[in-house]
Amino acid sequence: MKELVRCRPCGFVMDSDKLGDVCPACGMPRKVFEPYRERVSRNRLILLNFDLHPIAIHLSQSFVIAIPILVIITNLFKQFQPEMLKNVLIFSVFVFPFTLILAIITGIIDGLTRFKTLATPILRVKIIFSLIILSLSIALFFVAPQSKLYILTIVLSILSLGAGFQLGLWGKKLINVILPGSYPQKKGTKITQPQSDIISPTEK
Repeated sequence: MKELVRCRPCGFVMDSDKLGDVCPACGMPRKVFEPYRERVSRNRLILLNFDLHPIAIHLSQSFVIAIPILVIITNLFKQFQPEMLKNVLIFSVFVFPFTLILAIITGIIDGLTRFKTLATPILRVKIIFSLIILSLSIALFFVAPQSKLYILTIVLSILSLGAGFQLGLWGKKLINVILPGSYPQKKGTKITQPQSDIISPTEK
């Protein structure tokens, strides 16, 4: 099994044999690193290391940012490639809800894997904001192709952007948060915690 080390100042974790003279994340000298023991079960780490939710989130964010910009450009510069810009806008509006659905599904998987529940306060807020953005994206799906409703399109796209920004702030708080222990758990079954997941009193 590979030995892990953690940078005390920034918390960056890496394989000890890959550690150079400085921390790859914050640049502090290697002497600030300490031995680190992973407290999360292997099968949960494998799932989390696919980074499905961050990838899906970045995909949907690209559309939530691009759509209001495209709407504004399309209406301010009507002589600049109008057909191309309109087609790109319609494509973006069409794909946007599907990227959000993918982000929500992967978010549920990520939440259950990290916290084994979706009932925590921050996760509930994230779910609410995700559903708000999804509703706005569905409205955009029907409104944006109609050029006479471009003001409503701008309003809906800016609201989506604002909700996406707030959702990102909530998600930022959870980036490095993860509960130790085994996964998955089934109700009514007794889980024996792996030795590697047990925290000694001195580590609490």
